[in-house]
Formats: sequence, C-alpha cells, structure tokens
Amino acid sequence: MRKQYPWRDGNQFELMVDGENFFPVMLDEIRKARYSLLVEFYFVTSGVVASKFMDELIQAARRGVMVKLIIDGYGSYKFSRADRSLLEAAGVEIVVYNPLHLSKFTRNLARDHRKLLVVDQKVAFIGGTGLSDVYLLAEEQGCPWHELMARIKGPVVTDLVNMYNQLWQRCTAQVLSSGGTLEKKGDTRIRVRTVQGFYQQDIKASFLNRVNSADDKVWLMTAYFLPSFSMRYALRRAAQRGVDVRLIIAGPYTDQPWVFHASKRYYRRLLRSGVRIYEYQPRFLHAKMSVVDQWGSMGSCNLDHWNLRWNLEANIELDDPDVVHEMTRVFHNDLNHCQEVTYEEWVKRPWHRKLKEVVWAWISHMVLKIR
Repeated sequence: MRKQYPWRDGNQFELMVDGENFFPVMLDEIRKARYSLLVEFYFVTSGVVASKFMDELIQAARRGVMVKLIIDGYGSYKFSRADRSLLEAAGVEIVVYNPLHLSKFTRNLARDHRKLLVVDQKVAFIGGTGLSDVYLLAEEQGCPWHELMARIKGPVVTDLVNMYNQLWQRCTAQVLSSGGTLEKKGDTRIRVRTVQGFYQQDIKASFLNRVNSADDKVWLMTAYFLPSFSMRYALRRAAQRGVDVRLIIAGPYTDQPWVFHASKRYYRRLLRSGVRIYEYQPRFLHAKMSVVDQWGSMGSCNLDHWNLRWNLEANIELDDPDVVHEMTRVFHNDLNHCQEVTYEEWVKRPWHRKLKEVVWAWISHMVLKIR
C-alpha cells in the first residue's frame, strides 16, 4: 500500500560531507548500540570500509544487539560469500533484495538503491553512500567519491524505522517491532519521501511541485542526469521566469560513462532557457541534493529515468532556513570545483561527441521501454 509520511517537527539534522567525515561517526554510533541496528545499503563491496563496518556489526551482535542487514542482489555482488558468512556466524541476519537470476528477465532491473542506518531506533543516517572503498580511499582515478550523508535524531526517525520494517516484512514475512514516538531533539522540520519504482514516485512529484512554484533558486546536485521530460520542462520554465536554476552534475570521472554521454543530449534546450550547468571536476560526484528557495532534499535518489523507473529510493525533505543555508553552503563550495558549460561552447563541440550523445540517449530511451 502507498505510504505517505507526514512532516515531523523537532528533529536534529547534521549534514556530513565525504567518507572521511561520516564513516567514523557512523561506526561510533554502531559501537554505542544497545538494542538494535537496522542497516540497508545498495552498494557493498568487500574491502577496508566494509571490513570496518563488519567488525562493529559483529561486535554488536555478540553483545546481544539485534542486527538486521538488507543488501541489494546486484549492488552487493562484490561482497564476498566469506564476508557474509562471518556476519551470519555472529548472528547478523542478512536479506538479499531481489537476487539476480536469468529466469527473472526484466525483474532483475528492480533494485533497492536506499542507504540507511538506524541505531537503537533513535539515531539515523541517510544519504548516498555505500560500504565500499571508493568512498574513502584514493587509489583509482576519480576517487574517493564525493558524497553526502545526514545524521538525524528526533521524531522523523520513527518513519525511517517503519520504512525499513516494511521492506524487511516484504522480504521475510517477519514483523519487526517499531519504536514509539520519539522525543524532540531539535528545531528542524523533516519529512521522509520515497520512490518505489514506476508505481510510486513521491520524491519526483514533490521536487516538481517545488520547482513549479519556486521564486528564488533551484539548485540540484546529482550523479546521473537523465531527467524526465516533466523535469526538464519544469527546470526550463523556472529559469525562463527568472529563477536561479543551477545543476551540478558529475564531470569526467564517473562509474557510468554511458550516462555521462547520454545526459549531454539534454543540455542544449536547458542552456538556451537560462539553466546554468556545472560539471564537477576533481573526482566522481555521487551526491544527491537539491535546494529550492527555503526547502531542501537529500538522500539516495538521483531523479533520473533509471532510479524512478526501477528502484526503491529514500530521501528526506527539510523545511528549515538554517539547514537549507548549510546545504547551500555545500553547493557554493562544490561550484568552486566545477567547470561551467556555456551555450556558446556547447554548440561548438565536435561531431563525434554529438554522435555519442545521440547513440547513448537512444539506448537509454529504449531500455526505459522494457516492461
């Protein structure tokens, strides 16, 4: 059943930038756990980062903490069987969402793309990270990946617990206990928003509503820019009526080069309408965040065709001038590491780049027609 989460007042929100800052905080909270750990990550690969989290999850399970772990069948294909066995031997319960199998055909495309950690049903982390070395170590070009996570305390954590519990029940038929109403911890107003594939796209609908009524600014940061027609139309219309519309998009470093080329197909009309486009240069920008006037959103959803067609996604929305100011500050800092794409430069790009854009845009369009 479609689930709408309400606005919750009285929350505490902390935005953390990059793995070297948020991983130690997440690990420290796991060490403090006394009752339960609810963990859900799309991208999990065996390595230094995963081992650090495994060690803490194992220690938590051994001291009697209930530890539940949901990983995606595709995103975790590089998470070794040996590592999974170590967790299970310690008492960690693991659910693999939609394991890959040839007999499933297109159902293999449905993925759990959410990133969530809830400690004792009181402290939650949500954002775009995975448990992988690419978010921390710099051994490859474009690494470590540039990412955002948020730590949240307060009543809205109850909704994140319920969201997790619904998926756990869907996958296992087991009903987990949900915590009662949490006491207020701050002054921030937050709401949980989700995407459940093609059938429920509250994150997109909410963003479009905000863009269509924007007065001042629409700033969007995303790793993969394959926007729907309604998204492109809303951004163009906002820019044409004088709103400051800026897009920060992954630049030359990306884990999906085909998306990098396919996304360029949409630049021309956006630029002509006054939308400003910036490509992040130093490393792979994997963060997902938007600011519209005094409203903000961040989480796992890239607002692209693929995410909205196939994935489970989770974002939080924020209605707090101070918090949105902090999010805007992160945008400003990242703009210093971007190269702006101007319309004058764009129309002069060579023919072979145009050909790549057309081919990959056509392929992405055809994939979306798969049922």
